[in-house]
Amino acid sequence: MKRGVSRLQLREYLWAYTFLGPAFFFLLVLVVFPILFALWISLHDWSLIPRDFPWIGFANYAEAIEDALTRKSLRNTLVYTVGVVPVGMSLALVLALIMNQDRLPLRTALRTVYFIPVITSWVAVSFVWIWMFEPHYGMVNNVLGFFGIEGPKWLASPTWALPAIMLVAIWKGLGFSMVIFLAGLQGIPREFYEAAQIDGASRWARFQNITFPLLNPTIVFITVTGVIGSLQVFTPAVIMTTRQGEAGGPIDSTRVMVYHIYATAFRYNDLGFGAALAFVLFALILVITLIQLRVTQREFEYG
Repeated sequence: MKRGVSRLQLREYLWAYTFLGPAFFFLLVLVVFPILFALWISLHDWSLIPRDFPWIGFANYAEAIEDALTRKSLRNTLVYTVGVVPVGMSLALVLALIMNQDRLPLRTALRTVYFIPVITSWVAVSFVWIWMFEPHYGMVNNVLGFFGIEGPKWLASPTWALPAIMLVAIWKGLGFSMVIFLAGLQGIPREFYEAAQIDGASRWARFQNITFPLLNPTIVFITVTGVIGSLQVFTPAVIMTTRQGEAGGPIDSTRVMVYHIYATAFRYNDLGFGAALAFVLFALILVITLIQLRVTQREFEYG
């Protein structure tokens, strides 16, 4: 009997590994190997030009710490993240609370409208907003001028270029966060709100003591994914600021970390330093994510 069972188990294991084999193969070839090879490159003076690639150890990482342009790119990325994630989450939560009202007219249509920017290509969105931010004929400054406000030069201004990109990112990501918050809101039992109303709790008290605590898993998810995505921002910063073949302007005020990695590796032909910068960004994302999970996760219960 034991022999028959062991054969059956062996057959099940063989079938399992047969089906998992292709997935493991592609995981090793397309994920694990490139990561290890990038780590190897980061320890060498590597370029796209065929030549000797001498071992330099951690010199690229030391240069990353000392390089002024790297620090500025990292600072721009952190400013972008700190500006986009909290503001975007707050607006999305307010919007989700409004969209969650049963008596709201055209509720389904409004949800669809708010989600359209999410599924729109970043390239298309970036070009539309370039036109809207045009200082003299753009819609944004025309609207500000209607209220007697003189609009800035936006993408041509070192002060306003990064905030302009942040505004676009908040607008585009609003619908996604709203849908996730809606899912979280609809998962809260209505009995809690009914009991609170019977006890005479105000709307703010119900939000503070019921809605917000029970949205904790949703808030953790949106925060972590939002921060990871913001630290890897690339497309809008490149498309909206590219002038004469170079992005990140004016005066490197919108040069973000991922573009800095790309430019270092492929424009300046320094793959070793670019790979080191990529691992620096990876380490930063990992540390920030672990801190977020430690700070934001807490016990919650529905009853």
